[in-house]
Amino acid sequence: MMNELLPPWSLLTTFLAASFILAITPGPAVFYIVTRSLAQGRRLGLVSVAGIALGSLGNVIGASIGLAAIFVVSSTAFTIVKYAGALYLIYLGIQVLRSPDSESKTSNLRSAKPGRIFRDGLVVALLNPKTAIFFAAFLPQFMGATTKPMLQSVLLGTLFVVIAATTDTIYAITASSFAPVLRRATGFRQLGRYLTGGAFIGLGMMTAFAGSSESK
Repeated sequence: MMNELLPPWSLLTTFLAASFILAITPGPAVFYIVTRSLAQGRRLGLVSVAGIALGSLGNVIGASIGLAAIFVVSSTAFTIVKYAGALYLIYLGIQVLRSPDSESKTSNLRSAKPGRIFRDGLVVALLNPKTAIFFAAFLPQFMGATTKPMLQSVLLGTLFVVIAATTDTIYAITASSFAPVLRRATGFRQLGRYLTGGAFIGLGMMTAFAGSSESK
């Protein structure tokens, strides 16, 4: 059954190679994860990876059931979801900027509840309609005509998400390794708050004004 769902080995290797190249290419999701990891450490950076991965899987399912087609046909639906995601990122940035300057309060940024960090990553990924459109355009190139397309697209999309989650984990671990050094730097606590908040707001602005061709 699995052999029927997967493309021939030669095509599958091409898919895996293309997925890896796309996954390691920095985009909004990578930028979000790196920012979280630098500001809040490895543990919460990895929680962000999990949230982004689940949200991306939701976009895979959405593309498989035709949600991407709705976004393509209805510019209004696409715009609503895109700006909702952008506004959520800007909201996260404002929340960081509004946090108190004291050391005890700033440390709360690093000790935030994992559930909240996971939710933020999930929402950021889900509210990116460009990802669903990307899957709808990318996956059919590797699908056969003899098996149900929804099953094939979900399986291939899941493989892509696993690859992306693996590379995102590497990004998170690498970025978090610099966090202790930066936190010991004079003035980094306050500067880090501004950098983190500004990064989320900038990412929200980039999401709002970017074209529909970006994937991650």
